[in-house]
Amino acid sequence: MIRIGDERTTEQQLLERITLNPKVMVGKPVIKGTRLTVEHVLRLLAHGATVAEILEEYQDLTPEDIQACLLFASTSLANTVFLPLLEEPA
Repeated sequence: MIRIGDERTTEQQLLERITLNPKVMVGKPVIKGTRLTVEHVLRLLAHGATVAEILEEYQDLTPEDIQACLLFASTSLANTVFLPLLEEPA
């Protein structure tokens, strides 16, 4: 369980906020009911935007939507295999 405000939200409930539809944003993962991609939200955070700033800019979003983006990204990375491009010298 993840604590959000006064509610307890499961990872599954958060992940249900992210949808993939080939007809929306070329199939990229988006926040449900929007055309806002997970990638865009993550880039905003990576470039120093705060959650409060993002929520102010995109007033239909909730803190849970942003948390869902982070969870989706971490879950996606956990299921990805990375292979080195170059062999490191011993």
